[in-house]
Amino acid sequence: MKHTKALVCCLLISLGLVGTAQNPLTLEEVLSGRLIQTEYVGGINWLKDGERYSTLERNAETGGMDVIAYRAKDNRREVLIPSAQLINPATGKPIAIRSIAWSADNSRVLIYNNTRQVWRYDTRGDYWVLTLNTGKLQQLGKGLPEASMMFAKFSPDATRVAYVSNNNLYVEDLASGQINQLTRDGSETIVNGTFDWVYEEEFNCRDGFRWSPDGQTIAYWQSDTEGTGFFDMINNVDSIYPTFVHFPYPKAGTLNSAVKVGTIPAAGGQTTWIRIPGDQREHYLPRMEFIPESNDLFIQQLNRQQNTNRVWIARAGEVEAMNIFTDTDDAWLDTNDHIEWLDKNTYFTWESERDGWRHLYRISRDGKDIQPITQGAFDYISPVGMDKEKGLVYFIASPDNFNQRYLYSARLKGKNEIKRLSPMDQAGQHRYAMSPTGRWAVHTFSNAATPPVIDMVSFPKHQSVRIFKDNAKAKEQYAALGLNAKEFVKVKSGDLMLDAWMIKPVGFDPAKKYPVIIEVYGEPAGSTVQDVWGNGDLWNQYMANQGYIVVSIENRGAAAPRGREWRKCIYGEVGTFSAEDQYRGIQDLARQFPYIDLSRVGITGWSGGGSQTLNCMFRYPDLFHTGIAIAFVADQRTYDTIYQERYMDTPQNNAEGYRKGSPITYAEGLKGNLLLIHGTGDDNVHYQNCELLVNELIRHGKIFSQISYPMRSHSINEGKGTTLHLRKSMEDYWLKHLPAGGR
Repeated sequence: MKHTKALVCCLLISLGLVGTAQNPLTLEEVLSGRLIQTEYVGGINWLKDGERYSTLERNAETGGMDVIAYRAKDNRREVLIPSAQLINPATGKPIAIRSIAWSADNSRVLIYNNTRQVWRYDTRGDYWVLTLNTGKLQQLGKGLPEASMMFAKFSPDATRVAYVSNNNLYVEDLASGQINQLTRDGSETIVNGTFDWVYEEEFNCRDGFRWSPDGQTIAYWQSDTEGTGFFDMINNVDSIYPTFVHFPYPKAGTLNSAVKVGTIPAAGGQTTWIRIPGDQREHYLPRMEFIPESNDLFIQQLNRQQNTNRVWIARAGEVEAMNIFTDTDDAWLDTNDHIEWLDKNTYFTWESERDGWRHLYRISRDGKDIQPITQGAFDYISPVGMDKEKGLVYFIASPDNFNQRYLYSARLKGKNEIKRLSPMDQAGQHRYAMSPTGRWAVHTFSNAATPPVIDMVSFPKHQSVRIFKDNAKAKEQYAALGLNAKEFVKVKSGDLMLDAWMIKPVGFDPAKKYPVIIEVYGEPAGSTVQDVWGNGDLWNQYMANQGYIVVSIENRGAAAPRGREWRKCIYGEVGTFSAEDQYRGIQDLARQFPYIDLSRVGITGWSGGGSQTLNCMFRYPDLFHTGIAIAFVADQRTYDTIYQERYMDTPQNNAEGYRKGSPITYAEGLKGNLLLIHGTGDDNVHYQNCELLVNELIRHGKIFSQISYPMRSHSINEGKGTTLHLRKSMEDYWLKHLPAGGR
């Protein structure tokens, strides 16, 4: 980075702490990503031997991408596929690779390119296959519309590829190029092999079909959206006449799509629909996989309240299914996304909060034998991998600090003892991309003040064998800015202890009182108080250096590893406890630290955080003086079935909870300064929420400010200048309505 000393001086200039200097630090620089240039390691695909991984590297001569293999042990480099083999014959230019996927035997590679965004992700595009031993490169789906293919994947023997196009399933034979269309009823309302909006957004369901281990059968989901409420967004900016975006979106308490699963011969034929008891519109089928080395499907079925998960086993080609296990909870259950099969596929792993903490269990295939793999007063956060030969499972947990994350191991059979493997001198968060054998992992360590250090480690000793990125330059750049690091503290809400952090301005004087900006999220889908690198958190640092203390408080119900009761005590009460904890928490922070000025308190958040901002502003108007609410839910009835009902049940069953949790209920309470920001093209939290709230504020004669971003989505980042405009608008609003600086 150039002129780092001058940049530090410029920060001080903005606070009136030094004289004149050149090149003042600007918001444009903060948002550019150039001030701190953090490097990462991405695109790693472990090969089947578990000793090597592949990655893409640009070839300077061809301009294309080489596929390179590195050996974990000694970093020996091998060019698996030179970019010269990946030339589009029609154009003579290298294929622009979005991603690659290997066949099970690593004999072929699937290349995804020319992609299109479907809601959140690039899940539609074109596919190519390269056969390594012959060098043959072939494009799939000839005759289908350009960039219409989704989720292509090899058959187990790598002789065929299945994919979705226009809501129908296809199988293509690689030797002959013959394309066999398996389903023909796909339409605007019948969706085969992929999902509707709400399954994609809330269950992370996109790829909607599975090959059987023997390659003879394909299992797939079908969604019938007929009868589901459709939402329309009006696009007024791309033409002189408006156009409409029309898509099924079931709002809380309304009719869901009817979803079922079936199996069809990969060679073509009739679909056998599996008979799973329960109304298809009142139950969800969020997960389905073949059990290894079998033709049996392992299917998870959630009821509409999402407090009961029934596991079914059904054989391909057969109608009937058998319920082998049922998990229940008084609040809600999450899907089990990381099933592993053990002991020659006679046991499976299962995550459950049945003892008050999230732990890993081993359950027999008939569901009768349930044994804990981990136990204790801590949460099993997420899996990392397994070494089945040694009988070890590796996972992330943090028993002693809820803001941090460490690697632990436990025996698949044993006394449930856990062992920390992440280095004791690396306090913060650790992530791992582990090889399929559990012998190696790419390890990333960071904390709020330390850029990522990325290395290769060997197991079971967690021995570092090679540094990929030490990010020494980023560390120097961060230090040169002279910022005040995040301070992690504890605050109280009644008798409950909450985690929090705060950032103080450069030149902070503890003898003075400073205004506060609270950064909030507060809903079960996320967590804000994390001791992890966020590229210096420069936006919050920038605002702090305008003369604010920036704070974040983790309220009850947030996704922190603090046990079931912490997360689920808010069931049926989303929006109430969180606002109360923010209210009490900031007051306790001021009791601990007298330099916090309770006469100047601001609050802001995005999405669920925007909702919490509104609840705080409306319900506690004497404390929260200024707020900026972005992409918020004003009325919980307007949000989708799966998310909202998971935590609140239906509006029909919990009308009072929806009323109490919705900010619009309390709009009359507004006293302070409020800025509403929303994208009119938000397919997730609809702009309707902003209009409903505006209407209510007008009804009560409340004065507020509003910025609507035409056809921007939930992230409000599309279009040149959008992010800069949004952040400039926020800065301007804070400085005008929440006086900055120590007093």
